[in-house]
Amino acid sequence: MEDRLSYIETYLTETKKISDSLSREKLVNFTRAISSLKKNNGRLFILGVGGSAANASHAVNDFRKICGIESYTPTDNVSELTARINDESWEDVFKNWLIGSKLTSTDALLVFSVGGGSVNTSQNLVKAMNLAKEKNAKIISIVSRNGGAAKELSDVCIHIPVVTDSRITPHAEGWQAVVWHMIVSCVAADNQ
Repeated sequence: MEDRLSYIETYLTETKKISDSLSREKLVNFTRAISSLKKNNGRLFILGVGGSAANASHAVNDFRKICGIESYTPTDNVSELTARINDESWEDVFKNWLIGSKLTSTDALLVFSVGGGSVNTSQNLVKAMNLAKEKNAKIISIVSRNGGAAKELSDVCIHIPVVTDSRITPHAEGWQAVVWHMIVSCVAADNQ
């Protein structure tokens, strides 16, 4: 029991440390980007892999239902996703899906990722962000580690600091949910 209590105390202390370190200015900029997207009738495309893909699916619901923003994630359509992976490649799957979705400068890309993508990891996210840059679409990301390509390419990057190497993923993916829920409820409150 003592070991479990100690683990829980440590995890919650790390969570508080992350909360205290998040840039309030960047969070405000995130809300502004989403409010602007809504005002201009832009679409929100949410990308993530692994647990971040599950978060993307949940976030699509919230941005659509609560904020009234047309929102999508390619990972909700496993048939199209796997057909594209088979025919086009894992690295190009999101980029090609965005091309098929006719991504424009009025749209935005929201990237959930633990590492943010690099030359060695999550090339599907990197290629999608590069396409978004070419199309002048806004890029917003919630990432951890060093932020990777997402930190470099995003207009707004919410960085979840690493408080311990052994819990990077649970903190990063947990905080994705905290941040998007906060943004959704903030934008929804503006419209009441």
